[in-house]
Amino acid sequence: MVRGTYIISLLLFFCCPGQSLFAQQEYELASGWKCIRASSLKKSGEQISNATFSLTGFLPAVVPGTVLTSLLANKLIPDPFYGMNNKKIPDIYDVGRDYYTYWFVKDFKRKYDKTEKTWLEFRGVNYSYDVFLNGHKLNSSTEKGMYLRHEYEVGAYLSETGSNRLAVIVYPPDSVGKPNGGQGGDGTIAHGITNQYTAGWDWIQPVHDRNTGIWDKVFIKTTGPISIEHTHVVTSVPGIRRPGADQAPAIIRVTTEVNNTGGNDSFFCELRCEIAGEMTSVNVKVAPKTKLTVAFPDITLQQRELWWPNGYGPQHLYPLKVTVTVNKQISDEEKLNVGVRQLEAVWNKHTQSRELHVNGQKIFLKGGNRIVSDEMLRFSKERYDAEVRYHHDMNLDLIRVWGGGITERPEFYDACDKYGILVMQDFWVSGDCNGRWDDPMKKEDTNARRNYPDDHRLFTESLDDQIKMLRNHPSLAYWCGGNEIRPPEDVLKCLSDTLLPKLDGTRFLFEYSNDDSMSLHSGDGPYTIQPDSFFWSNRSFPFNSEIGSVGIGDYESLQRFIPEKDMAPPVYNEAKHEWDIDSVWKYHKYSVYDSAIEAYGHPKDIKEFAKIAQLVNYNQYRALAESFMAHMWDWYTGFIIWKTQNPWTAMVGQMYDVYLDPNACMYGAMEGCKPVHAMYDQVSDSIIVVNNTLDTLRNIRFDEVVYLYGKHPKEQITDSSDPFTILPQSCFRQKFKHGKDLKKGGMLCLAVPHDDWDHKTSGGNFYWFPDEAGSYRYLDKIKNVDIATMAKYTGKGSVELHLKTEGSMLENNIAFFIHVSLVDKKTKKRIMPVFVSDNYFCMNSVGDKTVEMVYTPEPGIKPMVCIEGWNTGTMYVEISN
Repeated sequence: MVRGTYIISLLLFFCCPGQSLFAQQEYELASGWKCIRASSLKKSGEQISNATFSLTGFLPAVVPGTVLTSLLANKLIPDPFYGMNNKKIPDIYDVGRDYYTYWFVKDFKRKYDKTEKTWLEFRGVNYSYDVFLNGHKLNSSTEKGMYLRHEYEVGAYLSETGSNRLAVIVYPPDSVGKPNGGQGGDGTIAHGITNQYTAGWDWIQPVHDRNTGIWDKVFIKTTGPISIEHTHVVTSVPGIRRPGADQAPAIIRVTTEVNNTGGNDSFFCELRCEIAGEMTSVNVKVAPKTKLTVAFPDITLQQRELWWPNGYGPQHLYPLKVTVTVNKQISDEEKLNVGVRQLEAVWNKHTQSRELHVNGQKIFLKGGNRIVSDEMLRFSKERYDAEVRYHHDMNLDLIRVWGGGITERPEFYDACDKYGILVMQDFWVSGDCNGRWDDPMKKEDTNARRNYPDDHRLFTESLDDQIKMLRNHPSLAYWCGGNEIRPPEDVLKCLSDTLLPKLDGTRFLFEYSNDDSMSLHSGDGPYTIQPDSFFWSNRSFPFNSEIGSVGIGDYESLQRFIPEKDMAPPVYNEAKHEWDIDSVWKYHKYSVYDSAIEAYGHPKDIKEFAKIAQLVNYNQYRALAESFMAHMWDWYTGFIIWKTQNPWTAMVGQMYDVYLDPNACMYGAMEGCKPVHAMYDQVSDSIIVVNNTLDTLRNIRFDEVVYLYGKHPKEQITDSSDPFTILPQSCFRQKFKHGKDLKKGGMLCLAVPHDDWDHKTSGGNFYWFPDEAGSYRYLDKIKNVDIATMAKYTGKGSVELHLKTEGSMLENNIAFFIHVSLVDKKTKKRIMPVFVSDNYFCMNSVGDKTVEMVYTPEPGIKPMVCIEGWNTGTMYVEISN
């Protein structure tokens, strides 16, 4: 099993006074790989891994990646994201496993040095493999399991000349599943311990190689005679804490494993642990071929900054280093970033659901469900950072990693640590494949499926390994046995009674994602479009782990994957009493908007359809978020949106597309989840102010402006205009006096001004309502509005956009539903990703607004700002220095 270190830095040189260092380093084997279909090369691994063997006919390979990743990079398959291209790629169920069984070969430089130990580390291969180095097979039996890491001590096999060849033959899952249109196809892919979505789901078509490949990183690491692994850090923060306040001491408890793998020599070692200027040490003797778990004396940190979830406080991280020294030389070391915080999962008797406390403060969980970044497992630190930042910017504080996918990678958790996003990590079963329900699409019955996967020993071994890999991340909040079903009984018992108490012990385990231990009266959904009032009038589950709706992108997003000939909006077929939907839209899992679009008038073309869809997107997710926020701690302790992203170009359930371009769902959720937020409950005709912070808000006053089409009332709009105070994590509600007027069609802007908050420059929460006939057609009559704009750079990759409407309050004009983006000045194509402080916003006729935009500069691309609005036209704005 691989060591618990996942340090990304290339060289880890460190010297203590009086100490020297072995030539210790770690680097990734990330480029220069080649691959070939194994059936086309009738040679052994011993032959192929010989440096003299000719690689004629081999293709450049992408590692980390999958077989399809490499085939796409070599233009041997069409882009499966575009149109119907995915159907053109052979499916493994039809062509057989040999078709996607591949050799991956890598030449690298490393000389044999008898004073060092050299390790080859695989962080993830799907599904099984054999590995050869310089003519020697390294594994005694074929390694299996998508999630289990492996390491090999390879120093004795390194070449004297320094030229080495690594050859890995990778086999697909033993059971690939039939992609018959069911959730996870016919379910048999779950015989193995692999991701189940690759056989198809209701948001993705089948991934035809089932993600076969070296899908995660490969490392070479050198150490001295003693190595360290599986360092475990537990932080204790007793009591109720507050961000920024003087802190009582925190206790840091650290254990690590020391390993003497070779020879007949015992070694006397000194182990040191350092964090925040504090150091503790332990002396041990390690016998030959022995592994010891060593506990350091507790470290007490005085007056230190704590780690908080997003919206509750900063995310302070402390570097921690563990070293092992042999004969005054550092033999190995491990570096971690530690967030000092404490978790407690408490049962809320009032809501009858689980509530999470961090550092003694209860946290209202506002989450998003996540599959994986990309169906072909093309990961990067930068993409992880962008995706997690989007969740941060949406004012969410949790991501659930769904059980039909993967155990997320350390780089994903690094981003969650950075942005304060808590994580609920599912393990690898799902109710669909693993037999929670009878399902005619499945090959086997529920009893057989509930015992999936076949190899329970491998499952528990993989659990052990992945817990060790992730347990030090402060963002990790919950473990979860699986999606909508428990793992097999013996696996669950081992996980709950043995593995977690031994390896973690600090986090609550949900047996499955809507278990009674999460929420009594549990369930999930809905997953389709609802009237906005639905979320207010229907009380959901106390903690709903999956609730969501639609989510297509705008016209430019659709252009990326829908051919021009298929750019046709759905049309209702009166004769059939159903919607006629283009075949490409159906293939990409379009979820029908139907009457929600038609309420704005039948769109004349796809551009107008996508434009109206953004209005629907925004309202859906704002209403969803606001209804939960308005009832926090009364009805609910949290919710998790299904879902915030897709790993493929699906047309359902996403806040941003697979190209990292957000749609209005993101900004509706961002508005609805604001920590301090004024909202309108159209069911009870109430205005509600939510304070989802740890601070008391004083001297708050309503400063709403009501815009009714054709008139502008000036009288008081709530029962009282007196300033009021809102305690931390609570709501204030007042009756709204003009609810009956809004039912005639109109707009409402709500703001929550208090000290240090200026609604004139920050804007407010704009609602638009249908008229008595349920129509929004009055929006077509809104007068065009001119906007003055100015954009300037405020730093590298940072732009400040200032907008100001030109008019007077008496004109009663609104700049409605403004969308801003950064585009390449030459092509006018969007730059992605761009992080925008607000979008799809409205401005009143005397308003001004400042929007911050952050992006990553690229050579040869000069950005400019694009502004589009319902009644403003399209403008391009130069950016000044």
